[in-house]
Amino acid sequence: MTSNSNLEPHVITLGTAGGPRWWAASDAGERTGIATAVVVGGSFYLVDFGQGAGRRLAQSGLELKDLRALFITHLHSDHVYDLAGLGLFGMYALADRLDDPVRIIGPGNRGILPPVSPRAAVAPLPLAPRLPTPGTREMFTQLMEAHATDLNDRILDSLKPSPLDLFQAEDIDIPAGSGYHPNHNPTPAMEPFPVYEDELVTVTAILVEHPPVAPAFAFRFDTADGSVTISGDTAFTQNLVTLARDTDLLLHEAIDFDWVESLYADQDDPANRAARDHHYKSHTSVRDAAKAAEAAGARRLALHHLVPGFASDRIWNEAAEHFAGPFSLPRDLDSIPFGRQR
Repeated sequence: MTSNSNLEPHVITLGTAGGPRWWAASDAGERTGIATAVVVGGSFYLVDFGQGAGRRLAQSGLELKDLRALFITHLHSDHVYDLAGLGLFGMYALADRLDDPVRIIGPGNRGILPPVSPRAAVAPLPLAPRLPTPGTREMFTQLMEAHATDLNDRILDSLKPSPLDLFQAEDIDIPAGSGYHPNHNPTPAMEPFPVYEDELVTVTAILVEHPPVAPAFAFRFDTADGSVTISGDTAFTQNLVTLARDTDLLLHEAIDFDWVESLYADQDDPANRAARDHHYKSHTSVRDAAKAAEAAGARRLALHHLVPGFASDRIWNEAAEHFAGPFSLPRDLDSIPFGRQR
């Protein structure tokens, strides 16, 4: 990695809300779907690309030509909603990247469907039985193929390059011997493992706990001047603490469980009860996010992927009461430095 005082590593929180919905503007203020840019020197990397991320990227001042890689924590729709747009519109900004395609790095095919909720009276039928759990590579290919009419017009008539040549979608290989199984052991205790490296950053990953999603990853970016760890969606897990050990900045998800209780109050049907179950087993309270940062020895904590996106800042600021270091509550398009020379 380059050791350079001009790297000025920082994140831009392109989108800070979580959840598969369009947050109403009157409620959400300026929060849109989850997406983060990690900026190092003149280049940047993306972590997740949720609803509104394409627009936020344009507003950020970052230029798509400087994008080196996109990392996907897991394949829930609120983390990949704008991925199709990136592939479709990126063909214009990245036309000279045929010999240096943008890498899209994320979870592989789950390989098996998740168990049916015990709340179900009758087991529902899964969608797309031919390929019910596509991984990152398969998903990106299918997204582009769904737009083949448009793309072939542009490839054949306008001589534009194919997005499948400008982007290189890859599945993360989970280390052999980890004990991982998508249903029986989705978050085995493990050490971080490398998934990407160039002269600016080394990116490591670890499995985190976001059932029924498997695999689900957190990522850490180490530069010569500092590090940032991004939790992805997870319940409190020791693996995240392991990955974030002594990190300069921890960006962690958080959910307001009081909102969960109000949302499902008096909702006793199986679907709503199953949805409530998911929130509790798959996400982290504000207090536990701060607990993870303390346990990891993180130098700074920031919360994002906020659920609900319209909650008062007061809800999230509770983290400052349980974390000894500096705390940030970024909005969309905020910048947070993580270089040690700041």
